[in-house]
Amino acid sequence: MDRPFSQACENNKQAILEVLREVLSDSGEVLEIGSGTGQHARYFAEHLPHLSWQPSDLVQNHAGIRQWLADYTGDNLAQPLQLDVTERPWPLEIGDAVFTANSLHIMSWRSVQSMFDYLAGAAPTRNVLVVYGPFNYGGEYTSESNARFDLWLAEQSPDSAIRDFEAVDELAAQAGYRLQAGYAMPANNRCLVWRKMSRVSQ
Repeated sequence: MDRPFSQACENNKQAILEVLREVLSDSGEVLEIGSGTGQHARYFAEHLPHLSWQPSDLVQNHAGIRQWLADYTGDNLAQPLQLDVTERPWPLEIGDAVFTANSLHIMSWRSVQSMFDYLAGAAPTRNVLVVYGPFNYGGEYTSESNARFDLWLAEQSPDSAIRDFEAVDELAAQAGYRLQAGYAMPANNRCLVWRKMSRVSQ
């Protein structure tokens, strides 16, 4: 069986790696939420050997992720965990970093809220959260291609949409995070970095 392949992952992996090298230089354990095909997990674990990388996704994606992990010879890449961000509790303790790419616009807004709600109580202080994907700013698309993409998302699912940066940043702030940096990325995407400044009681 051919392993799954995402051209978007292939296109953006180097640009994301450059950001992760900078913002996760002092981190040790990374939970990846929504590992998808597994391409990112394999690539980042290989190029960031100081990180222990934990992929996670819905169970239907695990077979494909395992195919990407099968011939990896390093010791810093774990097998995928089953994770639905709306379920409680999550199946692991959250370490010092969380990464997710091209997920917030796919999952429902309720799921986005649920993810931040869990991080509020479960993520430790100083946790670094890195989110890659398209965002609107000031209620406006940043490009015509993003506007077309948002229409396509709506055709796939009424729950999917490009998220407003301000709304996501507010969820992060309520969860105890403060925005540290925002990077312009290929194809009109952004890589946003928050750090947990305080633990929020649930």
